[in-house]
Amino acid sequence: MRIFDPHCHMISRITDDYERMAVAGVVAITEPSFWLGEPRKYAGTFYDYFDHITGFERERAAEYGIKHYCTIGVNPREANDLDLANEVLTKMEEWFDHPSVVAVGELGFDLNTDEEEVILRKQMEMAFNAGLPVMIHTPHRNKLEGTLRTIEVIQDMGLDPTRILMDHNTEETIDASLENGFWCGHTVYPVTKLSPERATAIFEKHGPERMMVNSSCDWGPSDPLSVPRTVLRMRREGFSEDVIRTIVWDNPIAFYSLSGRIDLQPGWE
Repeated sequence: MRIFDPHCHMISRITDDYERMAVAGVVAITEPSFWLGEPRKYAGTFYDYFDHITGFERERAAEYGIKHYCTIGVNPREANDLDLANEVLTKMEEWFDHPSVVAVGELGFDLNTDEEEVILRKQMEMAFNAGLPVMIHTPHRNKLEGTLRTIEVIQDMGLDPTRILMDHNTEETIDASLENGFWCGHTVYPVTKLSPERATAIFEKHGPERMMVNSSCDWGPSDPLSVPRTVLRMRREGFSEDVIRTIVWDNPIAFYSLSGRIDLQPGWE
């Protein structure tokens, strides 16, 4: 089965991981802009990073037959430095026209501050003005509170939820994300997020519509094969191949195709 991992941070991974993913059936990925572990101090370091994920990572992935897409944005972990974040936003749209950029993100809350909301609103407005969908990072701390606040902001701005992916859902947030019409991402990541078993249980309860699963693999204790492992778990739980394909292939294509830049087709062919 072909797999599209809709959220992984390959700048943090070695080239061998691309080979492992290709062997396991991963043929497409999206790399969202994220916090690198050390807060950036200059706007130029963001711009160099945007160049890296639209250039070098795309080339590394292609060597293993993997299509590499990405999203551009100021992650909420770096949104509280308003002066720096606003400076980055003055030039960020220059990357929106790149053929590999399929969304703006990942955006949202981290500490649930007013400063984070300011930058979230600005970036979502930029995304919708540019005709790009939005990837939302639901916070690790106070997850439900941050998710509900994000939804309130989106509704206050009058934005179309069918153009927004609410990511990092857990059992705590999935009802709110689904009921409000968003695409729903689920991260299988050791210790801090979901296991394959928990993700599979969510899909069993809620079905495959608007659902996705990702590895979010990065510099932490993470696994670039999380999505293939979840496929294995779903098979063991008796999921049909059609349902599995919907979650790990068709849905990522459907969401990111809102950018007009995905050259993949749903289904087997």
